[in-house]
Amino acid sequence: FLYFPETHGISFRIQISVKELLDKDILLKLLFHLPVSYPSTVPDISVTSDQLTRAQCMDVKEKLLEQAKKHLSEPMVHDLILWVQQHLKGVIKQSAAVCSEKTTLSEETEDGIWMLLLHLDHMRAKAKYVKTVEKWASNLRLTGRLMFMGKIILILLQGDRSSIKEYLILQKTSKVDVDSSGKKCKEKMMRVLCETEVQSQHKRFQTFEVKEYSTPEELQEEFETAGLTTLFSEFVLPFLK
Repeated sequence: FLYFPETHGISFRIQISVKELLDKDILLKLLFHLPVSYPSTVPDISVTSDQLTRAQCMDVKEKLLEQAKKHLSEPMVHDLILWVQQHLKGVIKQSAAVCSEKTTLSEETEDGIWMLLLHLDHMRAKAKYVKTVEKWASNLRLTGRLMFMGKIILILLQGDRSSIKEYLILQKTSKVDVDSSGKKCKEKMMRVLCETEVQSQHKRFQTFEVKEYSTPEELQEEFETAGLTTLFSEFVLPFLK
């Protein structure tokens, strides 16, 4: 089904069901974000499915982007949906074959872990918002912290670069909060403070946690423990002054 969060239709979700091996239906959720320059540039695409692994979803997304490049300067979303319905089986089979050739996961994931630090201005519907952020982090296998200190709200994430990028799309295009009149609204006051590759001196977060800090010192300690003192002094300290 189509879902237009805004009348200008910049983002929409489509859910499709594809008959898979053994005639089991696979439910794919596709999120398209069309930039203003579309169709001269390809859309941002996010692919999720409860029946596929994250690697398979990423493969489907990459194949869709390859297809999108072939359709530049013509409306392509409909063609892409038809393509995925016809070719999903092949992509998944190929994905499984590639997977078995790859070396152990730990070697694979150590390569290119990224970190993202976001600042949110406010959360009106805090409980719902927090739950949404936790769900996204879990689905995209991101670790880190959602941090509250007084009026300061920060989100620190670590994970694959593609997952970080996908998280940003979700954060910008989904209705995560409510406005002053209680209507659902998108996050318009988010700032990306820092997006960088995780260095050897940075400690990896093992989980994603929501934490409240009562003093700036406690917040600073969280960053220092993770080997992120520079990040703290450069990006967080200005908010505390």
